[in-house]
Amino acid sequence: MSILLLRLSEILLGDSLFAIRLLPALAGAATVALTGAIARELGGRAWAIALACAASLCALFNLAVGNFFSMNAFEPLLWMGCVYLYVRIINGGSPTLWLWLGALLGLSLENKHSTVFFAAGIFVALLLTPERRYFAGKWIWLGGLIALAIALPNILWQARHHWPTYELLSNIAHSNKNVALSPAQFIAEQVVFMNPGTLPLWIAGLLWLFGSRAGRRYRAIGIIYLVTLAEFIVLHGKSYYLAPAYPMLFAAGGVAAERIFVARIKWLRPVLLGAILVTGALFAPLALPILPPAKLIAYMQAIRLQPPRTETSHTAALPQVFADQFGWEQMAGSVAHVYHHLRPEDEKRAAIFCQNYGEAGAIDFFGPKLGLPPAISGHQNYFLWGPRDWTGEVVLVLDTRDDDERELFASVEDLGQIVSSPWAMPFERRMHIFL
Repeated sequence: MSILLLRLSEILLGDSLFAIRLLPALAGAATVALTGAIARELGGRAWAIALACAASLCALFNLAVGNFFSMNAFEPLLWMGCVYLYVRIINGGSPTLWLWLGALLGLSLENKHSTVFFAAGIFVALLLTPERRYFAGKWIWLGGLIALAIALPNILWQARHHWPTYELLSNIAHSNKNVALSPAQFIAEQVVFMNPGTLPLWIAGLLWLFGSRAGRRYRAIGIIYLVTLAEFIVLHGKSYYLAPAYPMLFAAGGVAAERIFVARIKWLRPVLLGAILVTGALFAPLALPILPPAKLIAYMQAIRLQPPRTETSHTAALPQVFADQFGWEQMAGSVAHVYHHLRPEDEKRAAIFCQNYGEAGAIDFFGPKLGLPPAISGHQNYFLWGPRDWTGEVVLVLDTRDDDERELFASVEDLGQIVSSPWAMPFERRMHIFL
């Protein structure tokens, strides 16, 4: 789904930084508004809504994914759309809302496959709460069929291509690509991703959902969260995979703070709100490109906090969300310089092989203006797109070492190290161009 939105954005708005960031920013703003709407459905009034919206706005994950285009930018909005409809149903809304919930689940599955775990949380919550009575009606089943119908093209594509997503996840699970976390480490990283200042609010939300008479009516929200949390811990998912679930806890926490914890201490309300906003501003440079790189590193050292590493290859001084945004244009320029200095007969036949979709994507994005052909790669979808029309007789390969190339080609020549940014990921800066 997100790729379709990106294509529409490119057609209508072009590929400027503003255009690329517009839809994620709008999705982030809509997520904040939806968090407030969930708080209102839970019985919250002005302060509850304000606290919930402030927490959603200041969560570091939400700030980060709202700043650049990726499928992660739309996941919180889609998940919380499902929760909003679920709460409406709990509050006596029309059973036909299951149709809309199914549609959102289907779109979310089209956006990112991790929705499967969130959907499992909804299913378990249904089984464990009075809402299981809806299984006796038709609307929930029709909603499920709608979700399946929307996701079916993707499922069929996966089956036709021998389940590449499963293969990818299985390969990652049997490698050391991701940082392995204990349950305690996984939970601790939630605090950072969500902004430490919001911790009291979402913990209060969980307690309210299970420990108060008013909250227990909506305990399905807490069950969804705990089931999804358990799934990602058991399967060793990246710690940010759970991040889209937190706005619903912010909403519950806002209601809890309004009703229970500060009902008789009114002065504490603005203190809580101010604490969330102040910590949000304090930690925002860790998620948004506010500071120049050198100053950001100094700032992280001063506050003694930085975003958690999710991949073992991340050894950059900058957080990966920033380091991955540096060096691509310089890399493409380096390849273009080498490519156009090949012998004319070699230039016509030369393919450009990259190690990952980031490098290949940079060649494909910057390459046309530099006179480069489309890149090829064995990474993710580039593998399925194959060698295009290249014969493999002449190949420019981006790699840190030439061991593999010497096993495959009659001759290998090192044409030099690429030019990159000092702030890029270290393994990208070490790339050489081999002919």
